[in-house]
Amino acid sequence: MNLNFATPSPLDYFASLVQSDADFPVLEAAASLAQDEEPALDVQQVLDDVARLLKRITARVPNDADDLTRLAILTQVFYKEMGFGVNANDYYAPENSYLNEVLRTRRGLPISLAVIWLELAQGLGLHAQGVSFPGHFLVKVTLQGGLVVLDPLTGESLGIDNLAERLGPYRSAEDKSSAADLDDGETPMGLYLQPCPSRDLLARMLRNLKEVFRSQQDWPRMLNVLDRLVVLLPAIWAERRDRGLVLAELGRKHEALQDLQMYLQAEPLAPDQDALRDRISELSST
Repeated sequence: MNLNFATPSPLDYFASLVQSDADFPVLEAAASLAQDEEPALDVQQVLDDVARLLKRITARVPNDADDLTRLAILTQVFYKEMGFGVNANDYYAPENSYLNEVLRTRRGLPISLAVIWLELAQGLGLHAQGVSFPGHFLVKVTLQGGLVVLDPLTGESLGIDNLAERLGPYRSAEDKSSAADLDDGETPMGLYLQPCPSRDLLARMLRNLKEVFRSQQDWPRMLNVLDRLVVLLPAIWAERRDRGLVLAELGRKHEALQDLQMYLQAEPLAPDQDALRDRISELSST
C-alpha cells in the first residue's frame, strides 16, 4: 500500500511552530517567513548556517572567558569581521526581514539582525534578550556587573542618555517633563527595556513586512503576512479586520465578509465600526 503524505503549506508549517509559547522556536519561525517568497526554502539550512556562525565564534572564545569577554568577541566577529549591519541602500526592502537573505547579504533590519545575534549570544552562554523599544528593536545582556543595552545594527552599547534621546519622540508630554530624572535605577525607562516575548518579536517582524506591502499596495503579499498574523495572534482582532479589507481588495468577497463581520462581533464598540458596516454593505450588494 502506498501512503501519500501531503507536504504542509508554509502557513501550516508556521502554525505548527507558533502554537505554544513553551520552547518557542524563534529562529526557526522567523526563518520560515521567507517561505512566502520561496515556498521550497530549506529552513533547516538557515538554522545550520547560524549554527556554523556560532561554531566559528565559539572557536575564538577561551574556555575561561567571562561574559564580558564573550560579548566583546561576539561583537568583534559579528560586526567587524563578518560585516553584519543595516541595509542603508534599501532599508524597506522585504528581503531585510528574511533571514536567509540577511545571512547571504549580511544586511538587514534591527530586528532581523537581532534574531540572529540573540541566537549566537545565547549559544555562547550569555543571558541575552530582545527589547521591543519604540522605533528601533534593541538587545540587552545581563552581566555580573549590570545590564548592557546594545543596538543590534552596530553592536554599540547604549547608555541611559542615548536611550532617553531615542525614546524622546515617543514620549508623551508628561513623560518628557520627567526625562531629566532618568537614571540607572527603577525609573520609567525600565518599562521600555522589558524583555520582548518571542511571540511579540515575531509579530513585530511580520508587521514590518505588512507595512512594506501596504505602502506598495501589494495585496497578495500583504495577505500572506496577515494570514500569519491571524495564526500568531488569534485574539488580536484588528489583524483579522485588516485581512478582511485586503481580501476585499483582491475580490474575495465571501472571505472578506467573514473576517469583517467577525471583527465587528468581537469589537462591537470599535471606533471604525460605521466605516466597516458601510464596507460590508458594499461587498454584500455587489
